[in-house]
Amino acid sequence: MEVRAIHKYARISAKKARDVAREIQGLPVSDALDTLAYTPKKAAFLIGKTLKSAVANAENNHEMVAETMVVKEAHVTDGPTSRRFKPRARGSAAAIRKRTSHIYITLAESEEEEVAPKPRRAAKKAAPQQPAAEEAAPAAAEVDKEKLGLVYDEAPAESDDLKKISGVGPALEAKLHGFGVYTYQQIIDWTPENIAAFDELLSFKGRIERDNWQDQAKTLQSEKGGEA
Repeated sequence: MEVRAIHKYARISAKKARDVAREIQGLPVSDALDTLAYTPKKAAFLIGKTLKSAVANAENNHEMVAETMVVKEAHVTDGPTSRRFKPRARGSAAAIRKRTSHIYITLAESEEEEVAPKPRRAAKKAAPQQPAAEEAAPAAAEVDKEKLGLVYDEAPAESDDLKKISGVGPALEAKLHGFGVYTYQQIIDWTPENIAAFDELLSFKGRIERDNWQDQAKTLQSEKGGEA
């Protein structure tokens, strides 16, 4: 499945935007966001907003998981150009062109996710692979207990809607529930070690700090009348 986001009439020339867009094409979403975050150009900011919009569309509308997606296509086309004139010497005038562009970002599931189901067709080959997946589960459970801070074995009587945190869609909320995270207060209480552990488990390095999950959780907690 492919998901698309468009930023029309961006106030930047297509040439400048293309120089940045070609740098993220083919990259995993997390790597593309990191690349844009450390690119000191206006085009990087505009393309980053479009990429985040595409990720939100995928997570909220199609229940896709961001860490399994790649930037399949990032291209820029010319938009309309505004023209005005600046008076110059001896009655002449100099043209001033304000160029615009249209930014298109297309996300798709990575090829690894598409190739993985194929071995399942052969029953003899798929059977030995299942125990390996089961062995990986206890290792994740050990990490949960040691490095994830306060987590619940079962859903508490009162849980919060984690989807209200920008960047958390239904799929990511389900993952957090699987790790025992149900409330804003749990996220507020995360230490740097807890954040690093969740970054690794969610396979989306830097997302928690980049989207300011803890600040958002504090705001949501105060809005519902709790103490953050």
